[in-house]
Amino acid sequence: MKFMKLGSKPDSFQTDGNNVRYVASELATDIILIVGDVKFYLHKFPLLSKSSRLQKLVVTTNEENTDEVQISDIPARCAAEYLEMHEAIEKGNLIYKIDVFLTSSIFRSWKDSIIVLQTTKSFLPLSEDLKVVSNCIDSIATKACVDVSKVDWSYTYNRKKLPEENENDPNWNGVRNRLVPKDWWVEDLCELEIDLYKRVLMIIKAKRIVSNDVIGAALKAYAYRRLPGFSKGMIQSGDMIKHESIVDTIVRLLPAEKGCVSCSFLLKLLKASILMDSGEMAKGELIRRIGQQLEEASVNDLLIRASEEETTMYDVSTVQKIVQEFLMQDQNAEIESLEDSHEPQETRKPGILSDASKLMVAKLIDGYLAEISKDANLPLSNFVDLAEMVSDISRPAHDGLYRAIDMYLKEHPGISKSERKRICKLMDCKKLSVDACMHAVQNERLPLRVVVQVLFFEQVRAAASSGSSTPDLPKGIKELNSGSHGSSRSATTNTEEDWDAVATAEELKALKGELASLRLANGVGGSERNGNGDGKSNVDKAAISKMKGLLKSKKIFTKLWSSKGGQGENSGSDSSDSLGSANPEEVKSTPSRNRRHSVS
Repeated sequence: MKFMKLGSKPDSFQTDGNNVRYVASELATDIILIVGDVKFYLHKFPLLSKSSRLQKLVVTTNEENTDEVQISDIPARCAAEYLEMHEAIEKGNLIYKIDVFLTSSIFRSWKDSIIVLQTTKSFLPLSEDLKVVSNCIDSIATKACVDVSKVDWSYTYNRKKLPEENENDPNWNGVRNRLVPKDWWVEDLCELEIDLYKRVLMIIKAKRIVSNDVIGAALKAYAYRRLPGFSKGMIQSGDMIKHESIVDTIVRLLPAEKGCVSCSFLLKLLKASILMDSGEMAKGELIRRIGQQLEEASVNDLLIRASEEETTMYDVSTVQKIVQEFLMQDQNAEIESLEDSHEPQETRKPGILSDASKLMVAKLIDGYLAEISKDANLPLSNFVDLAEMVSDISRPAHDGLYRAIDMYLKEHPGISKSERKRICKLMDCKKLSVDACMHAVQNERLPLRVVVQVLFFEQVRAAASSGSSTPDLPKGIKELNSGSHGSSRSATTNTEEDWDAVATAEELKALKGELASLRLANGVGGSERNGNGDGKSNVDKAAISKMKGLLKSKKIFTKLWSSKGGQGENSGSDSSDSLGSANPEEVKSTPSRNRRHSVS
């Protein structure tokens, strides 16, 4: 503080080196002003003529027979108010001069306004009552809304390298003449504490000049700056109450417009909110927003760690809520259509979700299921319930779901036959790619029923690709693949348990060999297609004949001819994810077993 200005020139003080200041004058000082731990030896008259507060304090010191006056250590504008240096005491007093200085200098400067705003917190409520806080906030918010073509002051912008700063830019001519980015102000505001930051952002939003994308970028930058570990989807140790306040405030400041921030950023906020046990309102709002743009998410984004009290590794229930929000968009649109229109049902518009968005979410959930299946403590019900939520989405392939199912069977070898049957019912064998079929027919983790279905549909596909009609099949096989249940049984009748048991290595080996021969035959047929058409027909017929012989002669199919069939195909999730071991040569089977047995 420069109280010297009140009774002497700025450079008219001397010091003894012990926090004591003497006014340089031939006249003896007659008052000691103590500010903090510094003593100022001054003259009464120049001070009392400008400060009403000092007049009152001097009266008190006279009554106490002392010449020392104690005042608080306060900044410039608040000090002038504290000392009551009003115009009524003297024209052009310090309050007036400081107000002019703030208006003409500080509030016109971008960075000075931020610096002054930061200092006001230590002097509340006085700085608030004097409108220093509100004036700083208004100044900052107004400048943030200025057209970028009029921004001529310095600002901090380090978040991305501009093209002209890259020496390899072919258009760079050596002259730095860059345009001001729309979010030029974002980084500087990260210096503010959350309460002041909130007030600035609210005014910026209220002006409706800055786009929602820029508002979103500002909130993202603040979260990354103020929440340690946030970029990695976690919150490191620190003031957790403060961190919770930051997350809750950012959620409340999010623009209502969908897509103003990325789904990945929203999921990071959700993870932080769950970790700090924020209120249900904040978590519910984030779940709703994430559901509205779920197709943008990645599998890693969805991997939300479960709380320490849970036995599972990931929080699957929260993901289920997010998927439900995604699916509810169509339902809500349908309800609104019913309320706003009296058109016949067949003429009503479809939901707002596009087929592409649904397909992306289905693929996302397939990948998520494959990842969480690695958790040995994941209950089967969690897997099945989530998979069934997207089972109505029509997709061309089920490879991703097959991969997830296979991963679960691999990591949970102790599940019962009924559980194994339940999870495999999620998959539609007709929608497996050729590579997935090759993998499935030698997969000892699958029930025999599934292996036979896969082989059957591969045969149908081979027949269709050759232009031939599908050969007649034994009734039992048709029932197995159509989902019907036969009632007759012969002496060789086998129970449902036989079909729900896993196939032995020998059985799979036989299937693998025959399917490989069929695939090879089709491959040869494809090469012959470019040459002799009769050669193609002969090879295809030979391949189909060989498959028919397989169905009629192999021991593992004889039980089908008189037993009841299994469950039919089920639509489930699907994805185009490639299998890790699609080729027969790459798949390692477990040691052969002498007889089939069920895994319970």
